[in-house]
Amino acid sequence: MIDLRSDTVTKPTEAMRQAMAHAEVGDDVYGDDPTVNALEARTAELLGKEAAVFVPTGSMSNQLALRAQTEPGDLIVIDGASHVILNEGGAAAALCGVTMKPVPGHHGVFGGAEVEAAMEPAHPFNPGHLNPKRRLLFIENTHNAGGGTVWPLPAILYACEVARRHGLVTHLDGARLWHASAASGVPVVDYAAPFDTVNVCFSKGLGAPVGSALAGSAGVIQRARRFRQQFGGGMRQAGIIAAGALFALDHHMGDLEADVRNARVLAEGIASTEGLDVALERVQSNIVRFQVTAVGAGVFASACHTAGLHMLPSGAHGMRAVTHRDVSGDDIRRALEIMASVLTVLRDGGALAEA
Repeated sequence: MIDLRSDTVTKPTEAMRQAMAHAEVGDDVYGDDPTVNALEARTAELLGKEAAVFVPTGSMSNQLALRAQTEPGDLIVIDGASHVILNEGGAAAALCGVTMKPVPGHHGVFGGAEVEAAMEPAHPFNPGHLNPKRRLLFIENTHNAGGGTVWPLPAILYACEVARRHGLVTHLDGARLWHASAASGVPVVDYAAPFDTVNVCFSKGLGAPVGSALAGSAGVIQRARRFRQQFGGGMRQAGIIAAGALFALDHHMGDLEADVRNARVLAEGIASTEGLDVALERVQSNIVRFQVTAVGAGVFASACHTAGLHMLPSGAHGMRAVTHRDVSGDDIRRALEIMASVLTVLRDGGALAEA
């Protein structure tokens, strides 16, 4: 099976398993796990922040950023198709009590003008206590729902500058920040610099089996640790999984450019396949979102799976495929052959005509 559902499906290498098996451990809740401590220090250094906290998932990392920097009822300025809105189970409302102010963007990317427009101009005729307090600017890079869109650094700097002028704090959901850097050449520390907090994931792209981290100032991260405990994220001998993340940082960062290249090959092949359609300009990292114009996405996904290719349908005709370290160039070529073959079978069987 060629599995393109996500870059979270990777399996740890034998060398990573050995590093995990021999990790030095302690009780992380008491701050005694030396491997977790080393990972947190390494992550903070990579992102140019004072401190970091290791957590099980990117969703928890995002929620800790919101909870540590907002109060219930505060308003978040954000793209409406962000992961924290679509794919975190409503946690921002349930756990943090915040509301969202979606801003118009282009496949998840917006600029300072959109942030400015999201502000509520003060006027003595309007009681200030009627509106939710605009508190935090939230940016996702790369942007999953946008198709792996990579934010241009000038757009980030402009948006964050406007946010700070209006007294907002800033958070970067950098679950795939490693891929944004690999695709653009912008160092992760430069992407992280304008933000108060940054979420990064070790199990997307880098190939670790578990874990994300939230980085920021020492004070914010200390407050986030309190909420990590409230959310059930306190771990004990977590060095076993932290060792996988450390190994990935040491050995897998250089492989990310291959994911970007494979995604481009996949997208170009899809573009040349009758019955499929993709906007090549949107394929900027390791995510390929495309349309099945000839048949419903569910039918296509199921038929591809039967033929040995696993992808995710998204809506009536949308599909998502994600390249990762467990997928080779030969796998990409085979995936394209399977898609073309499936469409031929569906066409000959009358499924396309019925659709």
